[in-house]
Formats: sequence, C-alpha cells, structure tokens
Amino acid sequence: MTRAVAYRHFHRIAWLAVALALGVIVFGAFVRLSNAGLSCPDWPTCYGRATWPTAAHQVGDHAAVAIRPVEVHKAWREQFHRMIAGLLGVLVLALALLAARRRRFGIARILAAAALVAAAIPLYMHGEHVAASALAVLGEAILLFAALRWSNLDLARVAALTLAVIVFQALLGMWTVTWLLKPIVVMGHLLGGLLTFSLLLWMAWRATDIPIRLAEAAAVRRGVIVALVLLAVQIALGGWVSANYAALACGNDFPTCVGRWWPPHDFREGFVLWRGIGVDYEGGILDGEARIAIQLAHRMMAVAVFVSLLWLAAKLLRTPGMRGWATLLGALALAQVGLGIANVKLGLPLAVAVLHNAGAVLLLFVLVSLLARLRPPEP
Repeated sequence: MTRAVAYRHFHRIAWLAVALALGVIVFGAFVRLSNAGLSCPDWPTCYGRATWPTAAHQVGDHAAVAIRPVEVHKAWREQFHRMIAGLLGVLVLALALLAARRRRFGIARILAAAALVAAAIPLYMHGEHVAASALAVLGEAILLFAALRWSNLDLARVAALTLAVIVFQALLGMWTVTWLLKPIVVMGHLLGGLLTFSLLLWMAWRATDIPIRLAEAAAVRRGVIVALVLLAVQIALGGWVSANYAALACGNDFPTCVGRWWPPHDFREGFVLWRGIGVDYEGGILDGEARIAIQLAHRMMAVAVFVSLLWLAAKLLRTPGMRGWATLLGALALAQVGLGIANVKLGLPLAVAVLHNAGAVLLLFVLVSLLARLRPPEP
C-alpha cells in the first residue's frame, strides 16, 4: 500500500465503487435501450414516489401523469437506476472525505460542497430552478477549486474531481428526463458515467499500488494513450448513434449500408448538437440520411479504433510479462467488433446491445488499468 493513502481500507472502498460504477453503466444501457429513459418523467422522484409505482392507480392525479402515462413495467428500471447511481455517489463522497482529511479544511470543503448540492434538490422539486442551479454550481466550484489546489500525492485531487463529475452526472440525469432525451445530454450522460468509472479505476489501482515495471513503459504508455483517445471518440459516437436512434439506419446491411457502400447521407444535419428544448426526442427526430451519416461515422471510426487496439495488443505481445494483457485486449477488441456487427445483422436485440455497451467499458478497463500501473523500473 502506498504511504500516500490516508486510510488503510481506502483501496477496498475504491474497488467497491469501481464495481458499482460498472453496474450503473451497464444497467443504464439496459434502461436506455429498453426505451425506459422517460418512464419516470419527474426527478428525483418517480410519479412523486421515492421508489416507483407498482400499479397505475397508485399515482392518482400527480402532475407527472400529464407528461407521460404510467408504465409500471418500465418505471422500476429508471428509478432503480437512479438509486444505484445515488449509492455510487455516497461511496464517492466517502472516498473524497477520506482522501481530503489530511488537507487543511479538506473535510469542511467536501462537506460544504455536498451540502450545497443536497440543498439544491428540494429547491428544484419545488420549482425554484434558478436557486437550485446556483447552489449546484457553487458546490461544483468548491470541488473544482479544491481539485486544482490540492496535489495528488494522497489522491485528494482525483477524489475531489470524481465527486465533481458525479454531481454533474446527477444534473445530466435530471436533464435527460426534463429535456426529454435530448441527444447531447444523453451522450454526455454516457460519457460522464465512463469518466467516473475511469477516475475510480485509476484511483483504485493507485491506492492498491501494484505497478507494472517495464523498461519501455513510456513507449507503451504513449500507445495506450492514443488507443484511449480513439476509444473515447468512438464511445461518444456510439452514444450519439444510440441517442439519435440510428443503430439500424443502414437496415440489417453490413458492411454495406442500405445495399450501397456509400449511400446518400447528411453529415451536417446528423451532427447538429443543439436543437433547442421542448422537443420529445424519444424514437428520434432525424430523417434517414442524417441517421445514415451518424451510422457511417461510427463504422469508420470503429475501423480506426480496431486497428489501434490490435497494434497495441501486438506491441504488448512482444513485451515480456505483458502477454496476458495483450491477449485480453485483443480478445475484447474482436468481441466488440463482433457484437457491433451482430447488433446490425440481428436487428438490435436488447441483450446484444447491452453487451456491446459492456464491451466498451471492459476495453476502457484494460486501457485505464495499463495507464495507471505502467511505470519505469526503479533506480
């Protein structure tokens, strides 16, 4: 265990948070892909309930009914996802408090930020949106200022930053519902979840302190960073595909699209990020050519990511002691491509689509783990 960590069970809490973050991301994909993202039209309650309605008559004349009729079989998915995300937030708060406890006013800063965000929630529920937003922004500012000022010797910086990301994730989750599945928000929510997972994973490895010592660690790290950047872009494109319901824009054709290698498309319309508020985006609003453009971009980027991952796997295979990582990375890359093709050919079955999301998280796990653990030999 590194001397920098302020609490001897810190790494165990961090690994528990990593596992829970993985569950939140995969279950969130299930919620989104099963079209349950708007099944609780109010936030953070579900038709005014802390849990969810188990029968339509339990809702009564709650205002949320005017937004969307009750779908009991879907409502539990959305609200349960909120609950496990809230539990993850509690774990991240605990990590931030533990990491900051040796900093001057460290615990006070973390608690003040958390209190401001907590106070914003009832204000939002009572329609005081401006006041709620002001408190949430102030809480975020405290966390970001602390992260900038603190060093990362005791993981205080990354812990405060992770808590700030979690707070912003809660805001994105709220906007996902209140802005009716707006694509830029849905994509941002996915990226925020994966960023949270990556930060927690990096923190868990650093707290566990099991480095991989390599003479060519710097060169391998550069390859990992390139692959990680390309994977992040591809994940963003995948989120854009999902948020705009463009997964089957090419029908069941692969590698062609609607029977052609380069069908009519509209990249300009397909990648408009902001279209205003008040439109219900469930089911998508783009025409066929715009959706085809999104699907084509995702496929072309997939080739670049696949090549970079195989190149990195080949490099690791030639590096002594790294064959296990090379095999895992290569197998995950092949599986991810196979799942993507299966999504198209089989018409986007729910199980395959969720596994495709999980595959992206596992690829992220490998790359972030290597980035956190690779170090040059000790003098």
